[in-house]
Amino acid sequence: MTPQLRILIVAAIIPLATGQASIALAQQTKVTPLMAQPLPGFSGPEKEGTVALVEFPPGTSSAAHRHNAHVFVYVLEGSLVMQVKGGQEVTLKAGDTFYEKPDDIHVVSKNASTTAPAKILTFFVKDKGAPATVPAN
Repeated sequence: MTPQLRILIVAAIIPLATGQASIALAQQTKVTPLMAQPLPGFSGPEKEGTVALVEFPPGTSSAAHRHNAHVFVYVLEGSLVMQVKGGQEVTLKAGDTFYEKPDDIHVVSKNASTTAPAKILTFFVKDKGAPATVPAN
């Protein structure tokens, strides 16, 4: 095989390999639970508070979902577009806050940027042991 043919083959393989690598590296929203604490004194099922760090890679969004919890959000980094069913779409930036009621359906939850990540700190008050997020029905 001549050196020129080797260069042509390598030149053809690199774009294919790079394209496959970008598909393999597709990122997903990452949620890291940080704490859970029982909250006695509420009526009904036992409650707990949970704190989680949620990371949105550039350009990512979530499917419609609900939390069945009181959710308090604080934006640590980047900007996010949020909307609950029947509410206004809002764009939040670092330092902004957002609240969801237990019966809200979260219809928009996405990173506003296609180039920069976003991070939020969440605090949930929910039934003890219940999942923090469930698909919207």
